[in-house]
Amino acid sequence: MATAAQWIQGARLRTLPAAIAPVLIGSAAAFELQAFKLPNAILAALVALLLQVGVNYANDYSDGIRGTDEERVGPLRLVGSGVAKPEQVKWAAFGLFGLAMLCGLILVIITQAWWLILVGIGCVLAAWGYTGGKNPYGYMGLGDVFVFVFFGLVATLGTTYTQAGQVSLAAVVGAIGTGLIACALLMANNVRDIPTDTAAGKRTLAVRLGDRHARESYVLMLGVAILLVIVLAPTKPWMLIVLLLIPACLMPAWLMINGKKRKSLIPVLKQTGLINLGYSLLFSLGLVLTRI
Repeated sequence: MATAAQWIQGARLRTLPAAIAPVLIGSAAAFELQAFKLPNAILAALVALLLQVGVNYANDYSDGIRGTDEERVGPLRLVGSGVAKPEQVKWAAFGLFGLAMLCGLILVIITQAWWLILVGIGCVLAAWGYTGGKNPYGYMGLGDVFVFVFFGLVATLGTTYTQAGQVSLAAVVGAIGTGLIACALLMANNVRDIPTDTAAGKRTLAVRLGDRHARESYVLMLGVAILLVIVLAPTKPWMLIVLLLIPACLMPAWLMINGKKRKSLIPVLKQTGLINLGYSLLFSLGLVLTRI
């Protein structure tokens, strides 16, 4: 039976910045609109975190029973390593999805935006369908699209809307930016797993692009995400502080392009997660300074 430490490893804590980042940006955008609501922000953060850990367990379960994780390089996988039974991991994922839906329902009741229930259902279905079911979209190279949509656009703009009842250009730019960085995080993970994914028939976008172009796409996504704030600079010059993040991107970008051994790409996951967190903090700070 898996230990508590192994369950924590299986939760993939390095991916959690991808869940927190859009909530920070969305809340800062609401603050700029003079509509920040702390309870709503906390509920949105809980939804995002629960869904993130839930999808990590769901991915662990689905890849584990398919044999995709049997010879992987990287953090512990509960099912693939045999330390936890598949059913345990699956029900852990379902339990987290249920808690996320409960927090989301409370947020819907508070905001009276009942149509968001459909968005919540879509989030859970997307979380499970990434590697679960008979035709997982993650195995068809569509995982990056769904990560961009749900961990970028939906999470960020949803957070802003549930506080302000509207969205802004700044919220849209931030949603695109954090969505691209989340996709870069997924790309870093998938480039490392190209050999085992190919053997298992998992046609991720990294597999489809090939090793070289997949690595280049990582750098491109980081670059576009950070430089996109220039769009806001004419009316919000404080947003240019996001450019201070460029030096932090140089090492992971170099590792992605030049790291030939699969193990050399493992640090990129942590670094990219920190970049996403740093991006969200600087982006949010820029919006707060613009308002005050």
